[in-house]
Amino acid sequence: MSLIEFPSTTKFHNPHVCFLVLLSIAFTILNPVSATKPCNFPAIFNFGDSNSDTGGLAATLLAPNPPNGETYFHRPAGRFSDGRLIIDFIAHSFGIPYLSAYLDSLGTNFSHGANFATAGSTIRPPPSIIRLHGRFSPFFLDVQYTQFRDFKSKTQLIRHQGGIFATLMPKEEYFSNALYTFDIGQNDITAGFLGNMTVQQVNASVPDVVESFSANVKNIYNLGARSFWIHNTGPGCIPLILVNIPFAERDKYGCAKEYNEVAQYFNQKLKEAVVQLCKDLPLASITYVDVYSIKYSLFRNPKKYGFEHPIVACCGYGGEYNYSNNVGCGVTTEVNGTKVFVGSCERPSIRVNWDGIHYTEAANKFIFDQISTGAFSDPQLPLNMACHRKL
Repeated sequence: MSLIEFPSTTKFHNPHVCFLVLLSIAFTILNPVSATKPCNFPAIFNFGDSNSDTGGLAATLLAPNPPNGETYFHRPAGRFSDGRLIIDFIAHSFGIPYLSAYLDSLGTNFSHGANFATAGSTIRPPPSIIRLHGRFSPFFLDVQYTQFRDFKSKTQLIRHQGGIFATLMPKEEYFSNALYTFDIGQNDITAGFLGNMTVQQVNASVPDVVESFSANVKNIYNLGARSFWIHNTGPGCIPLILVNIPFAERDKYGCAKEYNEVAQYFNQKLKEAVVQLCKDLPLASITYVDVYSIKYSLFRNPKKYGFEHPIVACCGYGGEYNYSNNVGCGVTTEVNGTKVFVGSCERPSIRVNWDGIHYTEAANKFIFDQISTGAFSDPQLPLNMACHRKL
C-alpha cells in the first residue's frame, strides 16, 4: 500500500511541544533499550461517540438492525458499521478483547477495560436527545466521566467481595497502566450546523467545547489515568452533512467546505489544549492523533487506497448520496406501495461510508493502520509506544 499524501497544513511544526520531550530525548540517549520498550497496556478505557461505540447506545436507546455487523460479526453487534471500529483494531493490537460497553448489562466482561462511548454523544450537553425527536445521546462526556469514576470504585468493591463476578472486573493496577482513548467532538460541530448556526457561531462555540474536553481529561487523570490517545475530529464529507447542509460550498472532492473549516479550527484548538495538558499533567503521556488527515485522504484519492464512491453511503436509500434522514440502514420502507428493505451495497470492502454517517470496517481498518504507525501523531509515537513521553 502506498503512503498517504499529507496535506500541507497537517505536518507537525508546533514549537510548543510538551517540555517532557526534551527529557525523553535525553532518556533515549542514556537508555535507548528502556526508552523504546513497547507498552504493555493491560486494559483500555474508551470515551467517545459512534466512531467508537461498541454497544452503549444499543443497550439503552437505539440498537442497530441488520445488515449492521454483517462483514465481521455476521449480526448486529452494537456498532453502527458493517464490522469493526477503530477501537476494536486498537484493542486487538494489544491482545485485549473487544471492549464491552459500560451500559450493556448482558454478558459483559470488564476484565480488560470498558467502553463509555455512545453513538450521538457530544462533549458539551446536547441540544436534543434521541427518542425525544433528537439526534444526540444523553451520555455526553461529563456523564461518561462520572460513569468511569463510579465504575472504578464499584469494580474494585466487587473484586474484593469475590464471587462469580470478581474475575470480570479489572485489577486495581490496570487503571494506572491502561490506555485511555478519546474520539469525540464531531457531534458538537454537527449539532451547530444542524441547529442553523453560522460558521462564525459554530466556531465561537469551539473554545468552550475544548475547555470542557480538557476538564474531563484532567478529572480522569486525577483518578489515576496516565496514558492518553486522543483523536481529532474528521472532515465534513459524510452524507449526513452533505444532505443537511445542501447550500454549503463543496470542495473539489465533494466535501462541505464550511464544515471542514470548523473541523480544522476545532482540531487546532484541541491540539493547543493537548499541549497545555502536557504541561498541566506532568505524569501523563498524551498523544494527539490526526485522524482528520487520514479520513480526508479517503475522499481526496479513494482509488489510490482501493476505495470507490467515498461520499455515497453503502447502506442507505435515496438521492445522490444514497442517504435519507428518515430512512436509515436496516429499515423497511414503502416505495410505490411496495415494501423495500434498506440493505447494504454489494461490496462494503471497497466503500468508505457505511450508512451515511459512519465508516465501513474496511475504512476503519485503513485508518487504524495509519494511526498505529505514529506518522499522524504528535508526538510521533506509534500506538504501542503511547505510554512514553517522546518525540
